[in-house]
Amino acid sequence: MTVVFSDVAESTRLGSELDPETVRRVMSRYFETASHALQRHGGTMEKFIGDAVMAVFGIPAVHEDDALRAVRAVVEMREAVEALNAELERERGVRLTLRTGVNTGEVVAGDPEDGETLVTGDTVNVAARLEQAAEPGEILIGDATFRLVRDAVSVERVEPLAVRGKKDGVVSWRLLEVAGGAPGLERRLDSPLVGREGELGQLRQAFEHAIQERRAYLFTVLGGAGIGKSRLARELGAALDGQARVVTGRCLPYGEGITFFPLFEIVRDLVGDEGDSQETIGALVAREEAAEQIAERVVGAIGSSEAEASAEETFWAVRKLFEALACDRPLVVVFEDIHWGEPTFLDMVEHIVDWSRDAP
Repeated sequence: MTVVFSDVAESTRLGSELDPETVRRVMSRYFETASHALQRHGGTMEKFIGDAVMAVFGIPAVHEDDALRAVRAVVEMREAVEALNAELERERGVRLTLRTGVNTGEVVAGDPEDGETLVTGDTVNVAARLEQAAEPGEILIGDATFRLVRDAVSVERVEPLAVRGKKDGVVSWRLLEVAGGAPGLERRLDSPLVGREGELGQLRQAFEHAIQERRAYLFTVLGGAGIGKSRLARELGAALDGQARVVTGRCLPYGEGITFFPLFEIVRDLVGDEGDSQETIGALVAREEAAEQIAERVVGAIGSSEAEASAEETFWAVRKLFEALACDRPLVVVFEDIHWGEPTFLDMVEHIVDWSRDAP
């Protein structure tokens, strides 16, 4: 499990400056803000202790990205408290600053319905110690947490913490930033592919059919976690280098506005991080009669404008974008983690396959 401890720095001073009822109202708003951020990322609130919040990621449901969810949650929590501070300064003349510790490891889990503490153990104790060692405004993460999120975060190593009962110091990292949408661990694909020639051959055959028939083919790669689905897709892309344009988008397991996140990633892949505007997308479909409308619908779907469109209009626009790209050279679109795809997004994929014409 991944355990989060967070408390308000210098809360004693806060209590001396405000009357007890005001302190209670301020802290209630803080707890509400913190809980919302933690729970939005899948955390379970364990308890509130004085001015501290404790949450657990991995109970009651375990996710492959619980550690990443936790670090995203604490960064969002810190930002949400900063937004809350604008109101508190205006209304009460006070600000709240958090200190946060995050740690991952084995725990003993109880059943809250039986009145038991949710989690106990060394992992919990170290998370609390990291929180105590953090400076105001800092987030410290344990080494086990860092190893699970290292490819999605920017960190600084801090001096090992001396913890009672531990012979060696506890290794920890100061969390600086979390990259949006990045996986916690990038898949390593530098070893040779072994034993998947048949499956790769099927994909190559589907690609050849798409070119010969100038139509869209849908090919779903199914298999257990870690069996090599992404690797197979990457190998296809490498094999088609120079023969086709290959773009990739990944479905996210949770969050707001994630329905068309794979499309967002594909557009960024096509036009660059700063180029997802109506003009740049319009340039990709310039030969289409309705280029302006296509670009407007696509930009609206990926959240780069306030324009709204129906699902049918969005499906049409994305299909026309893909068809326009395929006119230059064959197009291969890879949707990773499709088991997390939203129903509307899956409907869009089916629409593209069913209605695309004269485009490989």
